[in-house]
Amino acid sequence: MKRTDGPLRLFGVAFAILAVAGCGNRQSTKPATAPFVRTSIASYGAIQPAQHLAGIIAPYQNVAIQSTLAEPADAVYVREGDPVRAGQVLAQLDTSDLQAQMQSDLATANSNHANTTHTVFQGSLSIAQGQDTVRNDEAAVRQAQQTLTNDQTNLSRDQNLLAQGYVSQQSVDAQSTLVRNDQQALNSANANLASARSTVQANGTLSGQGLQAAAVQQSQAQEEVALAQAQQVRVQIGKATIVSPIDGVVVNRNLNPGEYPGNRELFTLQQVNPIYAVLHASSEQISGIAAGAPANLTVAQANGSGRFVGRVVGVLNEINPGSTDFQVKVQLANAQQRLRPGMVVQGQIATTPVRGVRVPTTAFTDDNHDALMTVQSGDSIKTVKVAELGSDGTTSVVNGITGGTRVVSDGQTSVGDGEKVSFQQ
Repeated sequence: MKRTDGPLRLFGVAFAILAVAGCGNRQSTKPATAPFVRTSIASYGAIQPAQHLAGIIAPYQNVAIQSTLAEPADAVYVREGDPVRAGQVLAQLDTSDLQAQMQSDLATANSNHANTTHTVFQGSLSIAQGQDTVRNDEAAVRQAQQTLTNDQTNLSRDQNLLAQGYVSQQSVDAQSTLVRNDQQALNSANANLASARSTVQANGTLSGQGLQAAAVQQSQAQEEVALAQAQQVRVQIGKATIVSPIDGVVVNRNLNPGEYPGNRELFTLQQVNPIYAVLHASSEQISGIAAGAPANLTVAQANGSGRFVGRVVGVLNEINPGSTDFQVKVQLANAQQRLRPGMVVQGQIATTPVRGVRVPTTAFTDDNHDALMTVQSGDSIKTVKVAELGSDGTTSVVNGITGGTRVVSDGQTSVGDGEKVSFQQ
């Protein structure tokens, strides 16, 4: 029994080894399976690329409030951090001396007004008196002329009677003296009339030219000057009430009751609704950004990231001459004031649409985005050089391939040129 069990045992072991060896040979002859890759078909179309820019939140406008008055503050009604509305009183300066000055100017104006009234009446009287004098002098001239005419007639008659011997020479001489006196009286009356007419002409009228009109105008000018001075003081009194010109927030207060304003900045206000996001960009990044482009912004907050939507309102030129740092200003609504100046923000801005052959952005073989893997006839891989024209983050437009080309969707997959692959049709 021992001799027969040994050979049988050896034969069983040998048969098992041969069986295992035979199975191994059959597995090694089975053909290898081609690796599976995800693919997509390049197609012609358009994308709207987006630029990713970083920046900070900035106020819509800063307002620095000063005062030109040399008056102390009676009261200050706001503190730093207080919200304010346009027209809200921030502080009140003392105006007691300005009120007194205005009352003095108004009293002067009233006095000048009374003087104007007096001048008008006085001028009217002078003009009327001058006109009466002219009329009286005209009457005197007429009377003197009539007297002269009568006496000249009598002289002529007496001279005829003297020739006939009816009157004496003494009577004729007396009549001649009377005529000469009448002529002198007429000359004096004409001189008085000329003087009266000159006076009337110099006086003129109250509404035209002349001494009386000039006197009235001078008095009126003095009244207007006093009123203008009163109005100037009234304006200064109005400035003593310091009000907010905007809806905003007080970020700096530099005035306390009893202090004089001086030349310093009293309040700094910031308007924060709407508000700006100021993003920094290079010359290449701003090339496709236009005013009005939509922008999505993300701001890190205590409870996570806040997302906001705005629009580009301006692309500003380089900040410093010779630099390549440009600014893109995005305006956002901020009614709840979740955004505050100084916050760091990340922005995604849509740029000008780009048309061409579209491929997945993940299809590029490296970060340079200059090569793709394509599937050739026979299902083999070939790497092709391309140029990226634009990307929206998921899809890129490239030059170097045509529409309908099958590309490997994951360019980082571990397959090489010439290698056969399998994919889903």
